[in-house]
Formats: sequence, C-alpha cells, structure tokens
Amino acid sequence: MSADISFDPRTGYDENGRMEPKAYDALILSSFGGPEGQEDVIPFLRNVTAGRGIPDERLEEVATHYRANGGVSPINAQNRALKAAIERELEARGVQLPVLWANRNWDPYVAEVLQEAYGAGHRRLLVLATSAYSGYSSCRQYREDYGVALRETGLEGKLEVDKIRQYFDTPGFVEPFVEDLATGLADVRKQLLAKGEEGAPIHIVFTTHSIPQSDADAAGPRDLVAQIETDMYSQQHLDVAREILSRVTAAQGLDWSLVFQSRSGAPHIPWLEPDINDAITEYAEAGTRGVVVVPIGFVSDHMEVVWDLDTEAKETSEELGLAFHRVPTHGTHTAFVSGVVDLIEERLLGPDGQALRQGRVSCVTGGPWFDVCRPGCCVKQMRDGTFKPTIAAVDSEVGVPQA
Repeated sequence: MSADISFDPRTGYDENGRMEPKAYDALILSSFGGPEGQEDVIPFLRNVTAGRGIPDERLEEVATHYRANGGVSPINAQNRALKAAIERELEARGVQLPVLWANRNWDPYVAEVLQEAYGAGHRRLLVLATSAYSGYSSCRQYREDYGVALRETGLEGKLEVDKIRQYFDTPGFVEPFVEDLATGLADVRKQLLAKGEEGAPIHIVFTTHSIPQSDADAAGPRDLVAQIETDMYSQQHLDVAREILSRVTAAQGLDWSLVFQSRSGAPHIPWLEPDINDAITEYAEAGTRGVVVVPIGFVSDHMEVVWDLDTEAKETSEELGLAFHRVPTHGTHTAFVSGVVDLIEERLLGPDGQALRQGRVSCVTGGPWFDVCRPGCCVKQMRDGTFKPTIAAVDSEVGVPQA
C-alpha cells in the first residue's frame, strides 16, 4: 500500500474520500433493470415511477417503446454478458471473487440478492454500478437502494456494503469511445461519398441521459462545483468528450456538442437541454450533412439507447437527409472489462494483506473520483423532508455525508 496515503483508523477513509482496500468476499454488479417480456412492462414501469402516482394509462405511453421491441429491454442480456466477462477477467488475473447481480427496478432485486449473499456466508460486499458519472440517479440512488435494503431486510450491521467510485475518468471507459468514434467518422464519410457529398460538414453529437436541472445543480461536492463552468454532471461529460476528441485525429476541426435525451417527468419541471432531436434539426439547418452520435452517458444498450437513438434520432436524421452513425456502447468491450477489474483491484486486498493494485488511474480532468462522497453530494430530499439511508455514511469529519 502506498506510504503517502493515511487512512483514519476509526473509519477506513482518508481525508479525500478514498476508502482503504478490504478483503471483500463478493462483488455485486448493480444496474437499473428492465422487463423481459410483454407482461413485465407495466409492473417494471410501476417500479421505476413508484411514489409519483402515475396512472397505468400514462405508463402505457412509455410502454410502447418496450412493446415495439417484444417487451424486452436489452440491458438484462448485456448485464449477464458483462457479469460473465468480469468473471473471466477476474479468473485470468487469479482473483477469487464471486460475482453477483442485482437490479434497482427488476428481478434480481437488491434486497433479495443481499439476503442470498448473507445466506451464502458473504459478509463484505463491493458494488459496481453500471453508471459512470456523478449525480443522484447515477450514484447516490444506488447507495440509497442498498442502505434501504439493508435496513428493510434486517441486515444492517450484519453485512458491510461498499460501492466502487464513479469511473467516467478511467482509461477503460474512455478508450472504447476513441476507437469507435474513429470508426463512426469513417462510416459517415463513406455514406457522404456515396451520396456525392464528399467533404460535407459532419457534427459529432455526444449524448447522455437528461436529468432534472435541480439534480444537475446538486451533483458533486459544493467546493468543487464552485470551480467549474457548469453543473458537475454536465462538466464530467464535457471533460470526457474533450478527452475523446483529443485522441481522434479524424475528429480534429469538426463541430461537436453535448446534448441530452430521454427526458421524462412533468413538462413544467426544467431538465437539461438541448434534446438530441432538436439539436440535430438545428445542425441540419446550419449546413451539417452527417452526424456521428456518441452515447458517452451509457455503459450498455437499454431502451433509451435502442429507442431514443436507434429509432428516433436515426429517423430524425433520415428525414433531414443526413448521414447517420451511432457509436456502440461498451457492453463487453475488452478495454472496458479490463478497466472495470482494475477498479475492483483498487479496492481489494490480496491473500497477503496487500492491495492488488497500487494507485488509482485517471485520464480525464476531474478524476480520480471519490470512493466516499463528501457532504451534500448529489443529495435529494424526500417530499416529507427526510433523506433515505445510504451506504458509506459514517463520519462527516472525514468527508462523508450523514444519512
């Protein structure tokens, strides 16, 4: 273990929110979840919107996206494949760590997986979420889900559950987009050549899930937010986009932007903009003839990718006569899987009592991120004025929010 790191013996955290490596006995791959058949769609959407009082008639409007794809979200199959890929990489490195899988909104549910883990004799669990950026839905809500589940199952104090840091800044997250953006640009240029528009303007469209402006404003520690050009959620995406662009020679000099997709909720509540379809329309009006869409906000395909990009954004581009290419999400890309296991090794002690990986690798401005959030990071107050319990809430003196 590096000699320049000083962990508080009471808590296991250092002053920067880094957690001391531990001898975890299982990993949980944790994701959003999705339906696996037509009969699952409405129950799944009820889970997603629980507490908002949205009638089934309204949910059925969203359900059409799933129903058009057989009622199946691709995210579950991708998570099964990712779980298997992580297991293979761990085995190749000689790391003996069982990998479990839990979803926030569909089977297998977090509470059930925790009970099964406890019954199997596991006592220290490490959670890897399939969300790379800071924000309520992408980080804190996962911590809340596990905090609530521990309390509801009576396992609070019996199971130790920690979460791996946000990893937007890691090489394993960035490198697949570098490779695939270069491929996408070549494809769009080929399409333009076939249309007799060689050399026509191309716009690189980096896209992520829109979130309420209030959640964006709350993302990240207050001391860091004061130092950046926008909200932390958007800033991290912009930093990732710039890092990708700096590595792709074919992208030099091209117009690019960060846009948002998959807005939901009441129309009067502000969400991050511009919407990808509105933005593509504006680019076409300004003379753009081709777009490469890079879904930097997503680790794997799910309905927001399949519907909002492969259906709606593609149709918008076709109606405007634009060449279109959507860069793939990571899925089980070799660099991504390797990077994920690097993150696991950051936190894991080997049989000799030494950390498996020394240091924390980061290639993007703003990283490496914290293992443990600082006070007030990504907090969302409940309607009754309370806050949900969350894992990794210990002592505010070392930079950890009380729950």
